[in-house]
Amino acid sequence: MKITKIQCHVLLDPHYDIAATSSAQDDLVVEVHTDEGIVGIGETDLNPWIARECIEAPGTHTMDQGLGSVFIGEDPLDIENLWLKAYQATAMTGRRGALVNALGAIDMALWDIAGKAANKPVWQLLGEKSRDHLGAYASLQPEVSNFDAYLSSMVKWAHSAKEMGFRAAKLETTFSGPYANMGIRENDEKMTEVIKAVRHAVGPDFTIMVDVQYAFDSVARAIKTINTWQEFDLFFVETPLWVDDLDGMAELVANTPIRIASGEWLSTHYEFRDLIRYGNVGVVQPDIGRVGGLSEARKVCNLAKEHNKLVVPHLWKTGISVAAAAHLATVTPHMPFFEFLPPALCESALRKHLVVDEISMSDGKVSIPQKPGLGVEINRDALDEFVAAARKLRP
Repeated sequence: MKITKIQCHVLLDPHYDIAATSSAQDDLVVEVHTDEGIVGIGETDLNPWIARECIEAPGTHTMDQGLGSVFIGEDPLDIENLWLKAYQATAMTGRRGALVNALGAIDMALWDIAGKAANKPVWQLLGEKSRDHLGAYASLQPEVSNFDAYLSSMVKWAHSAKEMGFRAAKLETTFSGPYANMGIRENDEKMTEVIKAVRHAVGPDFTIMVDVQYAFDSVARAIKTINTWQEFDLFFVETPLWVDDLDGMAELVANTPIRIASGEWLSTHYEFRDLIRYGNVGVVQPDIGRVGGLSEARKVCNLAKEHNKLVVPHLWKTGISVAAAAHLATVTPHMPFFEFLPPALCESALRKHLVVDEISMSDGKVSIPQKPGLGVEINRDALDEFVAAARKLRP
């Protein structure tokens, strides 16, 4: 079997809001075609126009190729060797960041092809089943323009998530720092107010995580505020400090009993090695697309196991990434949850409509995937709509 074409689809929610702190409004979906008619799909969480260029751009010498040229004509089942070949052939531009993120979409699609070719779900190619059901948490981020509406919506969504069967949820409470959601800027006490209100609404038998999206501008401020949250029994606090502040992360970890989680923006297992070694976080959060695909995500999981860390993947895209995360979780016993953006509790049209027959949640659990490959299919009408919206912004 040989790869004949890599097709890139840049997608955009027609009603996107540039003030939103949400990458669920756009997407790059790739389809990897083969000469045997098997097509694999993947996606990545990156500016999709940049990701497309990483794949389609020509190269002029051996150290700086475009990703597409590396894969055409190759055996799609030789996944590990192809990943290394692409990593080395794009090293001057790549190694980290956007190019590795784009590579992640292709890698995801190759695993989809491998599963379809073997007539097996991808997890059976990744390792041994570690559980009978998977834990998923509802990721909640209302898109409203003032604090009172945000508080009200968050409490309502958390209560709805519990009624839907979720046993855990993550609250996006970003009211300061570089990414204050929808321009809402409030002091740290307002974050506490949201957490307190949600804990009261859902009761003690419900797991809560909190994502502050790099809100704290100093370690001292992070320690002071996070330690006031001990009474709310949080599972973790995500990205409290800037992604590169590994020394600060280690200091924070040493001064709070609440688990600290980070890693959503990191690419390759090399960056996670440094996060674990120097940042000492308790929870690592590879985004399967951004980290470099399932191949690299599996290496991150192995690193975490060696250092007694939990893995809870970041996931803010469509049912394609949900499926990839479910396959990875199936073979990863130290992954207590993976992020699940409920279509009924989000604003993203892509999350609601792009994928058909996707992996679903019931009674707080996700069933082990059974279909060949990733096990999901694209809604072609929705794909065309989102491609057309993207072309209006940039052809």
